[in-house]
Amino acid sequence: MDAPADVFISIDVEADGPVPGDFSMSSLGAVVAEPALDRTFYRELKPITDRFVPEAAAVSKLDRAKLKAEGADPATAMREFAEWANAAAGRGRRPVAVCFNATFDWQFVNWYFHHFLGKNPFGISGLDIKALYMGALGLPRWGQTSKRNFDRTFLSGRPHSHNALDDAKEQAEIFLKVYLRALQNWKAPKGADPR
Repeated sequence: MDAPADVFISIDVEADGPVPGDFSMSSLGAVVAEPALDRTFYRELKPITDRFVPEAAAVSKLDRAKLKAEGADPATAMREFAEWANAAAGRGRRPVAVCFNATFDWQFVNWYFHHFLGKNPFGISGLDIKALYMGALGLPRWGQTSKRNFDRTFLSGRPHSHNALDDAKEQAEIFLKVYLRALQNWKAPKGADPR
């Protein structure tokens, strides 16, 4: 039986602190990583706690009082995101979360899915763009994977605005360029199917 085809979904979150549960995910943006970047998801969420780090909350420029009053219910938002991701992947295909610095974004997405839905449609894994870049270019040091050290040909022309959807699109463009390089460098074992 063939493995399901992967559908890469670039995800970005804005949060008001360093860890989920103690702090809240303020917004969630996602886009199918394909050249058109037109299959998108975006929600601004109600805080789940009164705790926040003012500097972290200020990054997204989202008004905390407005989020409390008008933000999406987190359980509803995560259900809608799961439905969107599964529909975007399509029947028989697997959604794969792609993040730039997955250790931050993924922890919030995974925690929110499990806390509010009891399951995560992406499973237990995600793809970190920085790690893919490190492998595709054969870089020896993690510090070489920060955006300021990226080879400019892999960067997006989009600004990093700290709007979760805008940043998910920027990261999708970076991912597509790095993934193409990784595929060009890939040496398939005899008889291997790259799907």
